[in-house]
Amino acid sequence: MEQRTLLALMAFSSLIVLAETNDQKPAVEIYSLQVDCKVTSRFAHTVITSRIVNRANESREATFEVELPKTAFITNFSMSIDGEVYPGIIKEKAAAQNKYDSAVSQGQSAGLVKITDRKLEQFHVSVSIAAASKVTFELTYEELLKRQLGKYELLIKVRPKQLVKHFQIDVHIFEPQGIHFLETDSTFMTNELTEALTKEQNETKAHILFKPTLDQQKKNSDETLLNGDFVVRYDVKREATAGDIQIVNGYFVHYFAPREMPVFPKNVIFVIDRSGSMTGRKIEQTRDALLKILQDLRQEDHFSFITFNHKVVEWKSSLLPATEENVASAAALVQTLTARGGTDISGALLAAVGVLDKAEGLPEHSVSMIILLTDGQPTSGERNVEVIQENVQKAINGKYALFCLGFGFDVSYKFLEKMALSNGGIARRIYENADAALQLQGFYQEVATPILMQIEMQYPENSIEGLTKNNFKLFFEGSEIIVSGKISNELDLLPVEIKAQSHTSNLTLKEEANVKEKEQVFQNQRYIFGNFIERLWAYLTIQQLLEKVISAQEEDQKALEAQALDLSLQYSFVTPLTSMVVTKPQQQEELANKPTEADNDKPSNLPAGVAAGARGGRPGVSRFRDAIRAQPTANGDPQLLLQLPRQNERICLNIDKRAQTSVHLLSDPEQGLTVTGKLGDGVNHFVQFDINYVNPPVQIHVYTHAILVSHNNKNNWLSWTTSTSSTIQGLKVSVEKERSVTASLPDTVTVKISLVRFPEDFLGLYFLNTDRFSDKVTGVLGQFYSKAQFGSNSNNDQRAVERLLRVSGSEHKISRLESASEPVSCWSIDLTP
Repeated sequence: MEQRTLLALMAFSSLIVLAETNDQKPAVEIYSLQVDCKVTSRFAHTVITSRIVNRANESREATFEVELPKTAFITNFSMSIDGEVYPGIIKEKAAAQNKYDSAVSQGQSAGLVKITDRKLEQFHVSVSIAAASKVTFELTYEELLKRQLGKYELLIKVRPKQLVKHFQIDVHIFEPQGIHFLETDSTFMTNELTEALTKEQNETKAHILFKPTLDQQKKNSDETLLNGDFVVRYDVKREATAGDIQIVNGYFVHYFAPREMPVFPKNVIFVIDRSGSMTGRKIEQTRDALLKILQDLRQEDHFSFITFNHKVVEWKSSLLPATEENVASAAALVQTLTARGGTDISGALLAAVGVLDKAEGLPEHSVSMIILLTDGQPTSGERNVEVIQENVQKAINGKYALFCLGFGFDVSYKFLEKMALSNGGIARRIYENADAALQLQGFYQEVATPILMQIEMQYPENSIEGLTKNNFKLFFEGSEIIVSGKISNELDLLPVEIKAQSHTSNLTLKEEANVKEKEQVFQNQRYIFGNFIERLWAYLTIQQLLEKVISAQEEDQKALEAQALDLSLQYSFVTPLTSMVVTKPQQQEELANKPTEADNDKPSNLPAGVAAGARGGRPGVSRFRDAIRAQPTANGDPQLLLQLPRQNERICLNIDKRAQTSVHLLSDPEQGLTVTGKLGDGVNHFVQFDINYVNPPVQIHVYTHAILVSHNNKNNWLSWTTSTSSTIQGLKVSVEKERSVTASLPDTVTVKISLVRFPEDFLGLYFLNTDRFSDKVTGVLGQFYSKAQFGSNSNNDQRAVERLLRVSGSEHKISRLESASEPVSCWSIDLTP
């Protein structure tokens, strides 16, 4: 079929160059903006260059922002100001961080790379330029482009936010296999802009040039039309059954993506979280996605559902064939899914393995898989994530593939990723956007058509060094296997043998590549960077080493990280193990780190003190809703949720707001720290927190509209709308845009306050490193960290619903808050300050 021949090249970059504006014409003007992208046999090399001039009669700030693919590695960055170049230097992350910490302790700002989208991360740097001065920013990044769902797609997000005199997107593509088709698309294209687009194509090369004039860019007199996506899609020709081998300067890459092969029947169990935190939009989007996925099941597939909260419910005791009747019955179940209760991930996964283990009558040659969807962390059943990972891996024992989907940011992505990679699958975060249902469907489509199992890519052992991963458990139609290595001996022919199981037979495919002929293919290509296969090999090796680290034993992790670090430094890649340091004028430094998807999680452990009551998901809130299902009261949900130190018990704390609106939450004289909170008028939430430090003498007042930092009679207002950080005598105050503010001081408890905008504005409170509290800590919250002790349980009933809690010499009768049918580990206490 036509669709099976498509390749998917996923390369996403977004360009945003901001400049301070004064009147209608920008005082800081972008007079040139160029995106130069070379795609050579799946390896993309992108250079973004922005030239800016300050036309004001005083110094102004220019900001350079680029959104690039999460899977890309930055390789170079430089600023040139009036002829003086300020280069980025790539160093080991630890060394760069030390240098950076030294800079921020002196009050200098920090440049960051952060995740902004499910596919993108943002590089951001700004610099002050004098009147009439010019600055040139140049950023380079590289990526081995991944085949997904049968298409190659190169996406460039364009948002210059002003008219640009010299604007250009220049894309060169060279595919030795031949280009089957090529097309462009854009979300902002008009008839006038279409005239600025040219496209040239021959058998193996393509050139796309988009170069609009000022008049073509204009939306009106001073607004630009350039705001959206610019997309290039193409497909390559495929002939050789054993794939395509390419060789440059002694390095080879082998692409293998067979087409038009019979699909294995699937035995799939959908394990769906229906705990309390899935309430609302999440469960609705999950229902929508599952209804469409059910329609995509093939008749030869078998399937079942397991839903879970604190209880695990098997839809059927065995897998059913995907007949029209069974699919309709499953759809009826899906439409009734509701969310409440806790989260027993362990019990649900082990139940799924049990169903597959005892399944009978399944096709002899079929692929079995488990697809887990959860939005939280384990709050019921087994809660230790390491124990869960170990038990699940032992139960699966290599028999089935486990795919883990984390919905939102309250999940521990690291936990899900390790569990998936240890069991032949992958993890994916589902972002809480309007298209979440499409994200779920898209993931299923990627794994819906397995066509090969147990693939072994074999090469001459004595002639190849540094071979990347060459054994693969499953191959899905629309994806691609890539293997690379260095040819160590003088070879005239490079033989390859592929062994795999298809649905109908065991396959053996053979191919020989003539080394000299293959080397000639890439000669005299004016827009090809000559050592690209060597860099491709390094990129792929680093990615695979970092993936191994996730699921490796602790004793093996350091050796794997050391290998990845050496390659990152040798080939100048900004990876999770390296950082780029840019020294700006006046010796200010910016530090660019490579974030991982796990870095995007909200705090992964239950916070020491959390303001609850949100309906829309902030750290701790979803986990609170998993843990309890509080009956509505006059005061609403508990205001604070905390974990007792050295005890596996949680307290749901209510403060009687009729007593006073200002609450003394915590004081620790040895830490030199005091925290108070203010409850809002007419609402059961905190709307203000005040953090006071003795040394340095700093007061931080956190409101829902802004943050005020006071020191030595000087006030500094910080906005929630901008990410920023500053350091005062070792006390670091960091604002994460529209999310949180963190105050941290060496050897002191860290205080973090989150901002919740729905259903009404309020604040959440967290304490991290709570083991640093002294025995002298006091306050409504503080007393629980030193003076809280449960009374003995005389009848030793672990399911008791009432107990005594001794706090600061007083005894309080506390009761469990219950789910619909089962008590969970959260004890409710009401206090009057």
